[in-house]
Amino acid sequence: MENLLVTVLLTALALAVVQLALALHVRTTVADAASEGARFGALAGNGPGDAVDRTRELIGSAIGDGYATDIHAAYGDYRGHRSIAVIVEGTLPVIGLLGVGEGLHAVGRSAVETLDEG
Repeated sequence: MENLLVTVLLTALALAVVQLALALHVRTTVADAASEGARFGALAGNGPGDAVDRTRELIGSAIGDGYATDIHAAYGDYRGHRSIAVIVEGTLPVIGLLGVGEGLHAVGRSAVETLDEG
């Protein structure tokens, strides 16, 4: 009887650690995709639409399309520099792959590249 209780407790603990690792993996992957999308959109000749497409492609290939419910990008000013920001709203897995809608928020920023001489 004692072995059963200890086994159940250890199994629950192990599953909680695996779930935490999955949630952190999804969060980190989405944040990295947002940053990479912002860097891509900031290149000369690219724009916010390119940043959104690149971010969606990266998230879809890494963890699946279901984790990014809304992706948008816009030009702005960040610490005195012209920049582009990619904002991703998504699902954070809480139980297995099922999660809380809009429980994940990630922002990636990058300075905008220009072709100006001087």
